[in-house]
Amino acid sequence: MARHIYSCPLRWSDMDAFGHVNNVVFLRYLEEARIDFMFRLAPGDGSPSFSGGSVVARHEIDYIRPLVHRHAPVTIESWVTKIGAASLTIQYEIKDPDEVYVRASTIVVPYDLARSRPRRISDEERLFLERYMAEEPAAV
Repeated sequence: MARHIYSCPLRWSDMDAFGHVNNVVFLRYLEEARIDFMFRLAPGDGSPSFSGGSVVARHEIDYIRPLVHRHAPVTIESWVTKIGAASLTIQYEIKDPDEVYVRASTIVVPYDLARSRPRRISDEERLFLERYMAEEPAAV
């Protein structure tokens, strides 16, 4: 399974009064990584995949440890854990090589903006997503 790797800079404005990244800012980090992941599907080849829109149906975030400001970026790894007919689940870790700060997941629904309704995942999108699909756990 491939993982999408995104390097996210920390901004001074991301900090709260206690000197660590505010919990709400982590949603922005996840969004930046997700957009980078989904729009790298067909850069420059005219593919319509995911370009018609998508909406977030659900976020789950587990805050593992505080992240404080520094000049080095943090890494966000993402991969796919579920592909349905009209939704997908992306799992993330916001981390350094030796520390995990956040584990999260997002349910994304492809959306037809012109018709104002959800749409099915296309075959092209499914093929792309499957490259990032988590492997099944080993049988016990």
